[in-house]
Amino acid sequence: MNADQTDAVDAFEGLGLTSYEAKVFIALQQLGSGTARDVARVVDVPRSQVYSVAESLEGRGLLEVQQSSPIRYRPVSVEEARQTLRERFESEQERAFEYVEAVREEPNGEEEQEDIWTVRGRTRVDDRAVDILSNAREQIVFGTRLPELLTEEIERTLEERAASGIDVRGVSRDPAIRSQLDELEGVSSFSPPDHRTDDERSGRIVIVDDDSVLLSVVDDDGTETAIWSAGSLFASVLIQLIEANAEAPMG
Repeated sequence: MNADQTDAVDAFEGLGLTSYEAKVFIALQQLGSGTARDVARVVDVPRSQVYSVAESLEGRGLLEVQQSSPIRYRPVSVEEARQTLRERFESEQERAFEYVEAVREEPNGEEEQEDIWTVRGRTRVDDRAVDILSNAREQIVFGTRLPELLTEEIERTLEERAASGIDVRGVSRDPAIRSQLDELEGVSSFSPPDHRTDDERSGRIVIVDDDSVLLSVVDDDGTETAIWSAGSLFASVLIQLIEANAEAPMG
């Protein structure tokens, strides 16, 4: 097989076909139709295996069988195969996640853990920050010293939560960032105390409802790493320490 054909076989395997099934299906697309002997001539699948593989492909709805002598096989169209595999993939995905969701929702009777999680990478920290902000019920504080960490999605989320009646505040020592925050509908901003002016590592802070917190740092190479916790005693205590240190109560 050439490199392109190998990639195609690998892709079909990712969609749930076996290697032999993928090879036979591709061979029949090349041939238009053919016998087991024809297929074995153009692809490295033993002729003796083609029969069982073709039967499996027929069961998947990917080819049709002509009861002649010898038996001939004809693949469905590319578009029909695409739709068949898409529907099968979506069905399997739904079946898999239905079980996962059911298991996740079942109470296990164990004491709730005080979980502290670590997230690495700018995009993943972005997603986690938005997720925490989206779950706010009463109040939000969002802070950063770097303009690129106040993303459009975070701005949109802050405005949406403010529009729902939540107290949303932004914090930054950078006047440009405070101005950007103030331009958001329903969001007000303030500057933190000046007792720390050597801060060159902090990334962003998210505090939500006195029980969810995210803190990140940015390395010299621009990599962002965050710790976060939600609905835990750790988060509540850390928020109290942050508020006491900042002398800027949320309530």
